[in-house]
Amino acid sequence: MTSERRFYLTTPIYYVNDKPHIGHAYTSLAVDVLARWKRMAGYQVFMLTGTDEHGQKVEKAAEARGMDPQAFTDQVSQAFRDLASRMNYSNDDFIRTTEERHKTACAALWKRLQDNGAIYLGHYEGWYAVRDEAFYGPDEITEKDGQKFAPTGAPVEWVREPSYFFRLADWQDRLLAYYDAHPDFIAPQTRRNEVISFVKNGLTDLSISRTSFKWGVKVPGDEAHVMYVWLDALTNYITALGYPDENTALWPFWPADVHFVGKDILRFHAIYWPAFLMAAGLPVPHRVFAHGWWTNEGQKISKSVGNVIDPLQLVEQYGLDAVRFFLLREVPFGNDGDFSRKSLVQRLNSELANDLGNLAQRTLSLIQKNCDGQLPAAGAPHPADAELLDAVAALPGRVGEALDRQAFHEALERIQSLSRLGNSWIDAQKPWSLKKTDLVRMASVLRHLHTALRALATVLQPFMPDTMSQMLDQLGVPVQARDLAALDTLLPDGTTLPPPSPLFQKIQDDAV
Repeated sequence: MTSERRFYLTTPIYYVNDKPHIGHAYTSLAVDVLARWKRMAGYQVFMLTGTDEHGQKVEKAAEARGMDPQAFTDQVSQAFRDLASRMNYSNDDFIRTTEERHKTACAALWKRLQDNGAIYLGHYEGWYAVRDEAFYGPDEITEKDGQKFAPTGAPVEWVREPSYFFRLADWQDRLLAYYDAHPDFIAPQTRRNEVISFVKNGLTDLSISRTSFKWGVKVPGDEAHVMYVWLDALTNYITALGYPDENTALWPFWPADVHFVGKDILRFHAIYWPAFLMAAGLPVPHRVFAHGWWTNEGQKISKSVGNVIDPLQLVEQYGLDAVRFFLLREVPFGNDGDFSRKSLVQRLNSELANDLGNLAQRTLSLIQKNCDGQLPAAGAPHPADAELLDAVAALPGRVGEALDRQAFHEALERIQSLSRLGNSWIDAQKPWSLKKTDLVRMASVLRHLHTALRALATVLQPFMPDTMSQMLDQLGVPVQARDLAALDTLLPDGTTLPPPSPLFQKIQDDAV
């Protein structure tokens, strides 16, 4: 692998104590869109997703169903693999923490930390939340009706047991120095501020093993202990690249360009993970992006309330690419957002059916009718052309800039602005009227609209791969000419275009 244009991005590995929901689909979708964009931009991309299958919570969930933990994780992990396939994610690997390659990597990282003096044996006493697989300090605990709770709302219990510790306190100043030297390491800014505040309040050494349950990766040389689930889980990001063999073909992808996580697990990725890596003498990822949570029609999503959103049911009702578009269009990535079927239907009808779909159908129907279905030539430059063509030329760069900030909603707004411009421009130029007065100008207008549609369809491929593939087919764009660089090469005049068919139908939903 010789190219220096590599890009490595990851989803969290999802915890297998229950079936996938919209939050899982949302995170992986964002990663998939960025991975597809970078491939179109000429990068060698490695996208990783998978499942986190160890820990006390999984052990208890398996027991509750009367299942062996391995059989239980096999079943639930497959549901996440099925989700990735059904949502058309383009991941290059799917990792499971029960795989032997992962256990090997965990043992190697542990040994490296131990050899570097970063681990010692002691006893732990503290408040532990099984649901979070995390310990919390006394100042973080609240009490209600005799039950103590973590900041996440998870109940906690007092735990005392032998434990290995990671010397996290030793890394407080070095972490703060790293955050200062790398201001883009944590995003968005509000999350960065939260992490820095937490670290400045003081770090204590971290318990990284347990003896009170057995479902986990055994500590090398002391199998009475299993590794803390987060040390185990975070290691997946280097396992997939071949660690501990740093001579594998995939290892040059490290360090990761972006770890995508939910805001509830940012602490583990932005504090523990870089500290582990620094202590092991390994490079730190370039960026950790923590997105927000969805509510459902204004209500917090909860199994007990019964309002959990199944992404596959949405796909079944509204179509895969429509759901992919909506999830990244509706809410600024990084913020909390509310899922509303009414908003989904309005967004799809307005922006896909009315704006983009209408522009494509009008343009391609006019070419089919008035140019014998062949791509017309652009005539002499006209002052009115600059508004549209300048926007077309700027579009890939503007979309790429937003995606590099993980501002998916901004990228889609920039795309939609060109779609809206195209519709206003065709209304202003009136090619149907030019047919009666100036055939050369009519052909030129239609050619410029075709150019705009080609740019729109190309940059929308990461968001709606199947639908945009169909649009590019209708635009006569060869499969080998659908990356960003190909936009600099015009299609030959006279290219035969197939008869168009509508790509977006307006949704009539009685439930909204």
